Amino acid sequence: MSATTKTRTAAEGRTPSTAARVLGDRRLPVLVTAGLFLAMYIGGLSRYQNYGFGEPQVFLNLFIDNSYLLVAAVGATFVIMSGGIDLSVGSLIGFTTMFTAWLVERQGLPLILVIPLALGVGAFGGFLMGYVIHNFEIQPFIVTLAGLFLFRGLCLVISKESISIGDSTVSSMAQTRVSLGLGELSIGAVVALVVLAAAFCILHYTRFGRRVYAIGGNEQSALLMGLPLGGTKIAVYTVSGFCSALAGLLFMLYIQSGDPLHAVGMELDAIAAVVIGGTLLTGGSGYVLGTLFGVLVLGLIKSIIQFEGTLSSWWTKIATGVLLCAFILIQRAMTARKPT
Repeated sequence: MSATTKTRTAAEGRTPSTAARVLGDRRLPVLVTAGLFLAMYIGGLSRYQNYGFGEPQVFLNLFIDNSYLLVAAVGATFVIMSGGIDLSVGSLIGFTTMFTAWLVERQGLPLILVIPLALGVGAFGGFLMGYVIHNFEIQPFIVTLAGLFLFRGLCLVISKESISIGDSTVSSMAQTRVSLGLGELSIGAVVALVVLAAAFCILHYTRFGRRVYAIGGNEQSALLMGLPLGGTKIAVYTVSGFCSALAGLLFMLYIQSGDPLHAVGMELDAIAAVVIGGTLLTGGSGYVLGTLFGVLVLGLIKSIIQFEGTLSSWWTKIATGVLLCAFILIQRAMTARKPT
């Protein structure tokens, strides 16, 4: 066998297989999630066509009913993309509803002043957690777990009972709809889509976004390249805290009350949406648009269960768990069979 033939044979042996190339495509999880959403929606259309499932407003209701989850999941995407985790999301959402309701109803402050206060508290809480994680080199799981207990405890300090909000400004904002011709969106849904668009631009078209990807992909390499590791880590937790507070405000508009038990476990829903949307739990890979599809899939599961009428709401958790396991297996296959 000639040297040329040997070289060609060796090169062919190193060529990755089709399966390896497919599994190595970073867009695969997002495409799978988008395909899953489309398949579920088509299935719903065929099964519930006589019950109005095909109405445009039913589709738009996915954004209305899950606007707060989308905002929280966008914030969680920044953290998970950087290789971290934030378990304080749900308790911070609950705290924001209580804090807002207390200031508006009990203290008589106008909503226009309460909104920046609530957002500032959320962002500052995220900043503190990011500062402790970086400067004291403590695992994000431990620090954000402490944040979970802290904010849930603060909810009970404000009040052990639910606080209903009867403010006319809150009621007006909650009932306001933006017409799209074929249907309507709530103020919360519009805000959520604006946050999604801003996050997309930040993650994919700014230096900060590239730093988040780099730190999540390989923290030591990012440090050797001279990237501001500490500042970026603190910033992603600040973003997550801000988004959690904003999600709390949207949830407050949706429920029109504050309650110390609001959003219990919602951090798990946000993390599930991010993972189902294709972001690697180890960080460094994913798309914020995948998070949108992850939230829509979870929302569509709830809608299908409601249209079915005979299924318990607990099937939502069961379906979420099954999907989460499936997408973790896909992630495992991708990281194990990356083409060289």
